[in-house]
Amino acid sequence: MKFKLLLAFSFWALLLAVSCNKDDITFDEPTQPLSFSRDTVFCDTAYHQVRSETYVVKVYNNENKDVLIPRINLEKGAASLYKINVDGKAGYDFKDVPLRKKDSLYIFVEIAPEATGPEAIAEDKVLFSSGAGQQHVTLFSVVQDAEFFIKTPTNPNEIDVNTTWSNNKAKIIYGDLTINPGIKLNIQPGTKVYFHSNSGMKVSNAATLNINGALNNEVVLRGDRNDTYYDTIPNNWNSIRMEANSILNMTHARLFGGKRGLDMKKATATINNSFIQTFQDYGIYALTSTVNATNLVMNNCGLSCIWIYGGGNHSYTHATIANYSKTLGSYSREGIFATNEWKDDSGQVQQAALQQLSIKNSIVYSDKDNSVHVEPTLGQQFEFLVQNSLVKYSNISESGYDFGNTAHIVQSYKNEDPQFINYFTAKQNLRVKATSPARNKGVLISSASTDIVGNTRSATPTLGAYE
Repeated sequence: MKFKLLLAFSFWALLLAVSCNKDDITFDEPTQPLSFSRDTVFCDTAYHQVRSETYVVKVYNNENKDVLIPRINLEKGAASLYKINVDGKAGYDFKDVPLRKKDSLYIFVEIAPEATGPEAIAEDKVLFSSGAGQQHVTLFSVVQDAEFFIKTPTNPNEIDVNTTWSNNKAKIIYGDLTINPGIKLNIQPGTKVYFHSNSGMKVSNAATLNINGALNNEVVLRGDRNDTYYDTIPNNWNSIRMEANSILNMTHARLFGGKRGLDMKKATATINNSFIQTFQDYGIYALTSTVNATNLVMNNCGLSCIWIYGGGNHSYTHATIANYSKTLGSYSREGIFATNEWKDDSGQVQQAALQQLSIKNSIVYSDKDNSVHVEPTLGQQFEFLVQNSLVKYSNISESGYDFGNTAHIVQSYKNEDPQFINYFTAKQNLRVKATSPARNKGVLISSASTDIVGNTRSATPTLGAYE
């Protein structure tokens, strides 16, 4: 019994000693500047009344003593669009914040803005005031007004009348958005269309999607995460799925960052002055479809930039197709693949004629052995032409065609490095250097007298989308 009493007394004496020791800790005002994990927080683009993701700033006490930071506050106070959480407490103004020696504390930052126009800049500062002077961390974000298209059990998320989207608000799509049969959706210059994860757009039978961008005022279609990291990775959304007899007219557009770009089934697309890049599987995936493209830039697609199956009718003029990737390095990453065959819904192999695959004044290149791969079916029509173009090529058995066959290859060049300025997605610039073998190797085509950025082409133009 005495032992138990002694043990209990010892426990409470120890607890009291620890408590007294904690109370004895003294915190002084900092005499040296604090340091931070970052001096600027660049928040992802934020949409009207939608809370952003949370960003973290670590604050370090480099002194050999415990300090009490007199004040940490948002410069704009309660009027700020930003919210901060300091060491576990939410608010906008904090007094006497303790920070142990050689330790750090976390500040969490987010923004839930009220948009006042199509696009604006939201900026504020987290201020740190002490005897060592005032320091700050800048908060910065682009704020957009937005219109939401959300598929729910009670809302099929359909466009059922002819509709025009202007650039006064960003368009944010949750779940599939469907353009109903026979309906037209027109997207005006400068409009930004954002798809949430696992979302996409369906262009139904006989529906039309007109993407009407302009030079220096493109239409952008991408995932809804806008920070720089997400600019360079695929699979952030699904695809634009085009059903039978649907039509796409696309000019001055940027389409990137999903699973597939255009997923076409017996559909028709006319593409001018546009970019399709960074897709997990394919940039263009076309079953028995028609694609006419001029001044097209493609890159960074896991399986192939363009995958043609079940034949069809395809023309690519002044295209730059450069399938290089760091994030998708283990994938096959072909430039263009074409075959007569496909499997129907029952799994049966079917065949259809390839009426045309024309590649003119183009560059189709990558770090793989073959950038153009064809698999014609014996007895089926397979019209294939590479003219005045530069391609990566290894041999007949791997590519499916003989580069020396003048019926298919006319005035073209193989395995000459096009010398892109930068072919990786983060800093992509697929213009070619002045010393490039693609310079002055084309023939002037009247329908492509200007390049993707509006420059007039010479009588002997540079191959690819850029003059």
